[in-house]
Amino acid sequence: MVSLASRLVPPVLAAQGRKRRYVNRQATLDQVLEDRLRPKPYGPPRRLPRDVRISVHDDHGWPVYDVVGEGDRPKGHALYLHGGAWINEITSHHWRLIALLASTAGIRIVVPIYPLAPHGTAVTVVPRAAGLLRGLVAEHGAGQVSVIGDSAGGQIALSAGLLLREEGIALRRTVLISPALDLRLDNPEIDAVEPRDPWLARPGIRGAIDLWRADLPLDDPRVSPLLADLAGLGPLAVFSGTVDITYPDVRLLVSRARAAGVEVDFHEAQGMVHVYPLLPIPEGRAARTAMAALLRS
Repeated sequence: MVSLASRLVPPVLAAQGRKRRYVNRQATLDQVLEDRLRPKPYGPPRRLPRDVRISVHDDHGWPVYDVVGEGDRPKGHALYLHGGAWINEITSHHWRLIALLASTAGIRIVVPIYPLAPHGTAVTVVPRAAGLLRGLVAEHGAGQVSVIGDSAGGQIALSAGLLLREEGIALRRTVLISPALDLRLDNPEIDAVEPRDPWLARPGIRGAIDLWRADLPLDDPRVSPLLADLAGLGPLAVFSGTVDITYPDVRLLVSRARAAGVEVDFHEAQGMVHVYPLLPIPEGRAARTAMAALLRS
């Protein structure tokens, strides 16, 4: 049963004007110009759980944060790739989830602040993300390394994992939260979901996608990982709400991955919105608990 708190999410999102940012292409492109003029901060908020340690270093021009739970040596390592339609910076919601997972799962989470579109594009960011994963694998072994991504970050995470798969590397786990998977956005089932989605709309998202893909075709796996051969990937865990335009493609991913012999742990949440595990609602809390258990196991 949908909680009272989660029922309040759509009207709150509407009051905040979240969907207005994506109802037409120009509104989204105007936001990109505004954010380039006045960039948003990306550092972690000061108020995070005290039982995590945070440090930062530079990796060829990218700030890369390490978030580690207190205690003995980390039980594993993960790369977190944040969402935001490829044009929005990491937020406090992401940082709180990262800190919680590092603390409760007892793992180290590496958080790269990748350049946003149009400065950062799929042709440059996805291979760099794969390179960071490759470095973790070289240091700790593939059995100790996971990748986590939400929304646009889920697309980057899965695309990077596919690049490693081509090298014979299967990660310990890939955790995807409301991932963007096929950037053609032509799944006919989206038509029924889009009017009920209080957050996302295809016209503006398509504008962001064009900035992100640059010269790459929409069917390139660095852009649309759902269209790739999925065989050989390590286990997937996928969290998706049903009131989200990414949901129809998530269902396709689960079906195609299982058909390719990939282990999939699918957390389907009826009535939930985009990236609901990041939200302060009971369903989000349950998803975060399940996610930590998967990363800890």
